Amino acid sequence: MRAEEATSRATPEVRRKKFKLILTLGVILAGTIVAFFIPRIPQDPSYHDFIDQRMVFGIPNFWNIVTNVPFVIAGALGLYVCNPNIPQGGLPELQLGYRVFFLGILLVGFGSAYYHYNPSTQTLLWDRLPMTIAFMAFLCIIIGEHISVRSANRLLAPALVVGLGAVTYWYVTETMGVGDLRPYGLVQFLPMVLIPLILVLFPSRLSNSGYIWAVLGAYAASKIAEHQDAAIYHMSGIISGHSVKHLLASFGALLMALALTRRREHAPMYNGHMNL
Repeated sequence: MRAEEATSRATPEVRRKKFKLILTLGVILAGTIVAFFIPRIPQDPSYHDFIDQRMVFGIPNFWNIVTNVPFVIAGALGLYVCNPNIPQGGLPELQLGYRVFFLGILLVGFGSAYYHYNPSTQTLLWDRLPMTIAFMAFLCIIIGEHISVRSANRLLAPALVVGLGAVTYWYVTETMGVGDLRPYGLVQFLPMVLIPLILVLFPSRLSNSGYIWAVLGAYAASKIAEHQDAAIYHMSGIISGHSVKHLLASFGALLMALALTRRREHAPMYNGHMNL
């Protein structure tokens, strides 16, 4: 009798979780359909014309290069805190995802610096590839912490292939004169819609979810700064919006590294993730 009552009580919760999952999958499907029904989006040639092109110590675009150093620091620090001897603020089952994310952040520092030394379509490829690694790994981390560890680990490799394939597709089409940013835009911005949705709909297995919101906030602020490149430079007279973008985005990665030392896993009875 007790087992039947427990099953009866659990059924509405399972149904709610399935509904939330269907809603999340619906957003993915809708975003994908919209992305491929809009016209092809070529790379804007003016994208490479950053306001701050000052040369320092004989290095062109010095500040847009040097502000990538925090990415290297954040990536290295994140890989260090993934060491099993360090008190963990993540899920042990997601270690690969955490490491891939921080490896991507580390490589962003080098790829972005390389791009800014000589901004062009050819060098931009090496900026976007590691960024996509970080985006895809972060999405899988959130899926693992909030929905299903098993699904997150299964999705990691396919997500990386899709992300890297989107960047490669953009680059190949760009070199052919028919550049198409739609797939890259999808893999960059769809996670930024999905992740807040997942945070709201699904409880985390970890405490202090405010860290993840702070990471998202830092990234959102970095995108605003990127689009205000000249305005911030003229207002400050010191630093450009694009350099501020680097600092804010790398700060978000540092917050994620901090989260991996501060959060703690809830008791197993806390939420009961879907066994997908």
